[in-house]
Amino acid sequence: MLDIKVLGSGCPNCLKVESIVREVLAEKKLEANIEKVTDRNRFLDFGLMMTPGLWVNGKLVSSGKIPAKSSVEQWILEAVK
Repeated sequence: MLDIKVLGSGCPNCLKVESIVREVLAEKKLEANIEKVTDRNRFLDFGLMMTPGLWVNGKLVSSGKIPAKSSVEQWILEAVK
């Protein structure tokens, strides 16, 4: 199963990243464990310098921006392989 973490304080941008992830998962009929990490003290554990961040199966794939849906789809599909 995919392990996905949305890293951020819970701001609108962080919520948008989570929304994109959930949309891609639903469209591709994939299941994932999605965790929202809002504790700023843990961000560095993931190598995150700027929020929002997206972590997929042990890898920081996006930081400091809202990624395009196509990029999120690509990262998730690569992680499934």
